[in-house]
Amino acid sequence: MKKQRLADLVLLFVTFTWGATFVLVKEAIDKMPPFTFLGVRFLVAALILFLIMVVFYRETLKDLTRQLWVIGLWIGLLLFGGYAFQTFGLLDTTASNAGFITGLSVVMVPLFALWLLRQKLKRNAVIGVLVATVGLAMLSLHQFEVNLGDALVFCCAICYGLHITLVGKYTTRFHALPFAFVQIFSCGVFNMIGGFLFEDVGASFSKDVLFDLTVFSALLICSVIATAFAFVAQNQFQKFTTPTRTALIFATEPVFAAITGYLWAGDRLGTLQVIGCLCILGGMLVAELGGNQEKEPQKETSYA
Repeated sequence: MKKQRLADLVLLFVTFTWGATFVLVKEAIDKMPPFTFLGVRFLVAALILFLIMVVFYRETLKDLTRQLWVIGLWIGLLLFGGYAFQTFGLLDTTASNAGFITGLSVVMVPLFALWLLRQKLKRNAVIGVLVATVGLAMLSLHQFEVNLGDALVFCCAICYGLHITLVGKYTTRFHALPFAFVQIFSCGVFNMIGGFLFEDVGASFSKDVLFDLTVFSALLICSVIATAFAFVAQNQFQKFTTPTRTALIFATEPVFAAITGYLWAGDRLGTLQVIGCLCILGGMLVAELGGNQEKEPQKETSYA
């Protein structure tokens, strides 16, 4: 179980990087449109991973097989779909609704794992998921009126849930570096296509935008830490835990976003939102303390 504990800690740190950069990304996309920002972010991260493979892990280049590209492209498309549905959904719904509905991926992952991986629903995992979902509602929801935007964000949650589940399914088959590279590269390409279709990409690459301190620092930090490192870590360590536990850990992203927003942007949380944060952390803790009842994660695969 030591590997599972280590994996959960690494995935928690990955989630922290996503939540901690939320304020930075929010400020950056005020100056560079979201699809273009995400396209640059993911393509720069893919370039970093490719250079790492060429310079330090040249033997992993042979793992870039047709099978890896096909599976990685589909998983990268799901990752892109999550961002795209959320982006368009936000046009017709509130950020609070979007945050809650996106977080519902934590409910979907156990069901997807049951369907795709034949992993049974465990008591502690189910309790943890329910507690975390209540926490997400307290943290995110102020009012809830279903509309088209909510439906689009629900599709986003499905994409994220499938992404976590399928990474859990294939992570033991492929080396983490090339597997993450293909996902990140394809997600970057899909986002750039979205940028060309829906945004003024030319204006985004002007000197005033690209080298703006906020945009440049956000791209640098997000590309290196929140994308290249984060997705390699997910692909490397998710094999030692379950998709359900991974989803519960990822559900803490809005908690970290709220904390960093409080520290850096002066955001303030109400009592209900603080209780929501504690419920999300409590849901994760319930699953952690019930680890001995979980199905053993997939065995480690040796790589060169």
